[in-house]
Amino acid sequence: MPCPHFRISICSRGKGGSSVASAAYNSGESLFCEYDQHTKNYTYKHEEVVAKSILLPENAPREYLDRQELWNSVENAEPNYNSQIARKIIIALPKELSDEENIKLVKEYCEKEFVSQGMIVDFAIHRPPGNPDNIHAHILMPMRALDENGKWLPKCRKEYLFFENGSPIIGKNGKQKTRKISVTNWDNRDNAEKWRTDWGKIQNNYLENSGRQERVSMDSFEKQGKEEYPTVHLGQAVCAMEARGEETYLGSYNRLIQEINRLLHQ
Repeated sequence: MPCPHFRISICSRGKGGSSVASAAYNSGESLFCEYDQHTKNYTYKHEEVVAKSILLPENAPREYLDRQELWNSVENAEPNYNSQIARKIIIALPKELSDEENIKLVKEYCEKEFVSQGMIVDFAIHRPPGNPDNIHAHILMPMRALDENGKWLPKCRKEYLFFENGSPIIGKNGKQKTRKISVTNWDNRDNAEKWRTDWGKIQNNYLENSGRQERVSMDSFEKQGKEEYPTVHLGQAVCAMEARGEETYLGSYNRLIQEINRLLHQ
């Protein structure tokens, strides 16, 4: 059955993150990072990369089709030690579809959800040799938008506050009060639910068009009205260990949950 795994996280410099390193890992390439002057070499991952592509909005410079050029530009646009650099999404792909169908599925989804909103998308599809059923996609996107000339915009702008009569609101420090206004709506909390829901819809469309009976739901078991407990996502490393016959804590946990659900159904 298709897996509903869909995880969003932030690549943060304050937590040791590097968008160049993430891009190198996803693409199975070796990329040089200008920010820390280190080469991020993940060429050993190359054998599991089924496909990779950079999708640009119309106002993005064409040189950003070069992965190293793109992500070094992203890093250089973030001056702070704790900057949030990129948004990362990992999604499980339906193994019931062919590689060609999954590539088309991911590209169409990214174009519709992200590129159409002005985001740059760097995606890669992985199929680990030791666990071919664990086909999944990594999506990496800068946190900043581009202006009409392809220059990075600030994430926020300052807005001065006024009373209804038009007079400025003055703070205790004697200066006019301000607030930060996001330049885009990309960080809107409602986006996460929308992106998850839309992923489920387009995935099911592809399954239906491929003549498959399987369907995926991005809703929790509670929302679906299922009286059972969910298993946990194992991840690539644990899946590989389990495939080799090595018992893991997470694998054992899922087997316990499956047994509990079997008893509940009885």
